[in-house]
Amino acid sequence: MDYFLLALKKYAVFTGRARRKEYWMFALFSFIFAIAATIADKVLGTAGNDGSGAISELFSLAMLIPSLAVGVRRLHDVGKSGWFTLIIFIPLVGVIWLLVLDCTEGSQGDNLYGSDPKAADLAY
Repeated sequence: MDYFLLALKKYAVFTGRARRKEYWMFALFSFIFAIAATIADKVLGTAGNDGSGAISELFSLAMLIPSLAVGVRRLHDVGKSGWFTLIIFIPLVGVIWLLVLDCTEGSQGDNLYGSDPKAADLAY
């Protein structure tokens, strides 16, 4: 949960690096909260025919920029530009390639985008 809150604190920070753990914990808690929002829509009767409702749509809108920001920082950790996010628009191959990059361990030590976040965590 701490990593989810950390990503929200860095709401629109597209600089620096994000470890795999930060990225995937943010993705996990976003998924859990999205399910909870969808359930709340169904319980409150605000869900439409497609299953989405006001609560889930507001949650998705609120998570758009933090999701992009943590994704860009994750790409920075593996030494890629944030513009590499656009690779997702290549059908099938782009999604797989981005998933592989998101699962790849970040470069050790400093890189073009900042210092190693894993080394900073180990310093404590």
